[in-house]
Amino acid sequence: MVTAFRWLLRIFAALVLVAVGSIALAYYFAARSLPAYNATYRIDGITAPVEIVRDTADVPHIFGRTDADVFEALGFAHAQDRLWQMVMLRRTVQGRLSEVFGLETVKTDELMRTLDLYGLATRSVAAQDDRTRAALAAYAKGVNAWIEVVNAQSRGRGAPEFFLFRNEISYWQPADSVAILKLMALRSTAQAEAEVMRARLSVLSETWPRDLMPDVPGPGVAALPPYAALVPGVKRSYAALGESADPFWPLPRFASAGASNAWAAAPARSAAGGSLLANDPHLDFSAPSLWYLARLELASGGVIGATIPGIPAVLAGRNARFGWGISAAWVDDQDLRMEEVNPADPGRYRTSDGWKPFATRASIIEVKDAQPITVTLRRTDNGPVLPDDAYDVGSVTPPGHVAALSWTALDPADASMTSAIRLMQAGSIAEGIAAGEGFVAPAQNVTMADQTGIAMATFGAIPARDAATLGQGRLPALGWMPANRWQGRQPYAGNPRFLNPAGGIVGNTNNKIADGAFPHHVSFTWGDTQRVQRWTRLMQEREVHTRESFIAAQLDTVSPAARTILPLIAADLWFTGEAAPAGTPERLRQRALEVLAEWDGDMNEHLPEPLIYAAWVRALQSRLIRDELGPLADSFTHMEPLFIERVFRDIDGAARWCDVMQSAATESCTDIARMALDDALLELSERYGPNVESWRWGDAHQATQDHPVLGRMPVLKWIVNIRQSTSGGDHTLDRGLTAGTGP
Repeated sequence: MVTAFRWLLRIFAALVLVAVGSIALAYYFAARSLPAYNATYRIDGITAPVEIVRDTADVPHIFGRTDADVFEALGFAHAQDRLWQMVMLRRTVQGRLSEVFGLETVKTDELMRTLDLYGLATRSVAAQDDRTRAALAAYAKGVNAWIEVVNAQSRGRGAPEFFLFRNEISYWQPADSVAILKLMALRSTAQAEAEVMRARLSVLSETWPRDLMPDVPGPGVAALPPYAALVPGVKRSYAALGESADPFWPLPRFASAGASNAWAAAPARSAAGGSLLANDPHLDFSAPSLWYLARLELASGGVIGATIPGIPAVLAGRNARFGWGISAAWVDDQDLRMEEVNPADPGRYRTSDGWKPFATRASIIEVKDAQPITVTLRRTDNGPVLPDDAYDVGSVTPPGHVAALSWTALDPADASMTSAIRLMQAGSIAEGIAAGEGFVAPAQNVTMADQTGIAMATFGAIPARDAATLGQGRLPALGWMPANRWQGRQPYAGNPRFLNPAGGIVGNTNNKIADGAFPHHVSFTWGDTQRVQRWTRLMQEREVHTRESFIAAQLDTVSPAARTILPLIAADLWFTGEAAPAGTPERLRQRALEVLAEWDGDMNEHLPEPLIYAAWVRALQSRLIRDELGPLADSFTHMEPLFIERVFRDIDGAARWCDVMQSAATESCTDIARMALDDALLELSERYGPNVESWRWGDAHQATQDHPVLGRMPVLKWIVNIRQSTSGGDHTLDRGLTAGTGP
């Protein structure tokens, strides 16, 4: 027995030593990937000493004699800190992820090769002005200089992730930076998916799109025909929109594509007598973040703000004379075209002049641990032919047709990078607006402030559509009809622009900003109908603003949607009858309603009310639509306030959604609201216990900053992923978009 114990002890000690040794070895090699910020490097091409000073938050402040030296140093700093991220962004846009990750990312690679953003970026380099091409070249030299340091000094392969995955890193090219900006454009627009969803709903019922995807309040829009009347042969489908498990899938969902804020106050509305500017450019959380703060001391002066690794430009920031912020403009920059394939010759498609051959090319996708896959890529005059799972276009494509995408970013002469470089070196609002002339995508509302005034202008190409376009760009249309084809782009001078407005305040929360009649409408689909209400109130509450009042508005977590929706759905439930016996579902419901009755709509992470409200409205929307939509209801992951309001105010007869189609009884909206509340409370009780007062919004509402690859691995996910309890919600200025799942 003693001998056995000794051997067990020895084995245990050996295992401990091996584990400690493995951890120490892994730490040593991982630590070798970390840059030495106090080191001095000799870099070819630098004309004079360049200094990169890191502050206490590791933000680089770059000082050099020439602009080329500064841009080269920015590329060096980006690569020091974010080399893996930059390589993955480049692989994504090149369609080369499967070389690293295998079959899981084949669909993403096929989509990116279909769109050919990298090929377009390569051609777009020549469209940039001389200063921008010089900046791109210098930046690429800086990135490559760090890669050479890694290779020469065995700096841990450049990033810890390269120990686990394919670690060949090709040198950076100017086209890589342009391509990443195009990838950001793809991630910033969901207009095509909105078309698909609207088409799916209209095939099922002519009135459903009007309720579930309502027009933003404002001047009316002419009624649209059902999609089936525009494109015959589409089958009815209740299936949910397709989902991709690939963490690099670049297409956003229309329910969550943008949540940025930007606003400015003129000197007359500022307590200090100078212009004020605030910006909160939201993008999806990740570890590391996509944003990277940096300061560049250029010949034109210093500029500081937010960059994206891989792009040599401050995309939102300020210099000594001028500041600017960005928010998604929600321009309708995508249209889907249904192209009829010649039944006698599948290599040709119908045009207004007869049958025409597809432009085709073969592309080979190298796949880790599998055979290469050859895909045939096709293109029509309207754009590339999409795979069926892109935007779920297969669900609205009739037999004998394929779907092609018209998109402003598919422009080989895209000079958006030049506009970005010019914007950060602008010295006034006039120069800032002029900088937007060549900007194509991603479309942004740029809020600007200089020493004397404020402005907001929409940067980005807006398609020029024929007034006779069927579906008005809101539904897929037949590609062969001349009226459905784009006629170039609208003049930049016609883009929405607000210069020194009389009220002294200008801003955007992704809300509707233009009321023009089609085809001068900018968009029918906007990113916000609620937050702008709260912003308007906060801006008008004060005659003059301060930096502190702007910060308070950015951090505001009051939900105008909650303040509107709760009185509607709870109107006939509050204060009804005597108190129910303790421990019964009725008593739990009464207690929840009592708590909500005292709530002011603040989505504070420490309160139970936001949790009850969020779970209730989610269950309510599900009950309202699931019997009609079936599995398709799963695609409506977030509560749409305008839909709930239409139903409970019975706008255009929308209260019909409250009646359950499969039941003999006629349910009222009060019935559905009560049942949905009981559903929500049961789910919350099972998860958080029976005591309403102990529930906490922050327990369910957490910021999830995940590493897209390591964050899905056992053990490592507990190290690299970041979780933080947060306030806010889907419709607060400090927006904390919910996942759309769970209570």
